[in-house]
Amino acid sequence: MRLLLVEDNVSLADELTDSLQRQGYAVDWLADGRDAVYQGSSEPYDLIVLDLGLPGIPGLEVLKQWRAGGLVIPVLILTARGSWADRIEGLKAGADDYLSKPFHPEELQLRIQSLLRRARGLANQPTLEASGLHLDEGRQCVTREGEDVQLTAAEFRLLRYFMLHPQQILSKSHLAEHLYNGETERDSNVLEVHVNHLRRKLGRGVIETHRGQGYRFGGVA
Repeated sequence: MRLLLVEDNVSLADELTDSLQRQGYAVDWLADGRDAVYQGSSEPYDLIVLDLGLPGIPGLEVLKQWRAGGLVIPVLILTARGSWADRIEGLKAGADDYLSKPFHPEELQLRIQSLLRRARGLANQPTLEASGLHLDEGRQCVTREGEDVQLTAAEFRLLRYFMLHPQQILSKSHLAEHLYNGETERDSNVLEVHVNHLRRKLGRGVIETHRGQGYRFGGVA
């Protein structure tokens, strides 16, 4: 999953980027509202974490411009402004959630997971389950038939994306756009290797190949 972090506090942004990357997210970071308006609307992000006190254009105005332009992906406001009036203003502008500073990193992690599931119509699932698999996002492993299957970091990222998009045909280019940040070289051959590793661990039928189209997750192990 690819996230955009818009935060002008450099030390906090570094801390959050490191934490989110350890959780298996590809993260792009911006510090200016003017850059965020353009990049948030033009890149295929799965979720945006947005600070309100930004230089250039305030975060609330950035959010309003995104929503006015038709951007529908989840936006989590992260800010030091913690009053009810600020929360209401942010939610009215189109925010999906609101987290006040200071916060516990685990709370941000859980809120992001919840928003991503909700965006895919999986809000009633406390964890990701599909095709007989149960994904533990905290431990970054998957359970099949009651047994844990260990995953590499790359395999975990790919499987999580598949499980959030079951029964959908996903092209290699689509997967690359959502699994790597804007500065990472995207190699479709590397994705094919990770798909084959997942098949060996979980069963070849779990991920189907649709020639000329991509992959579909949701078969039979």
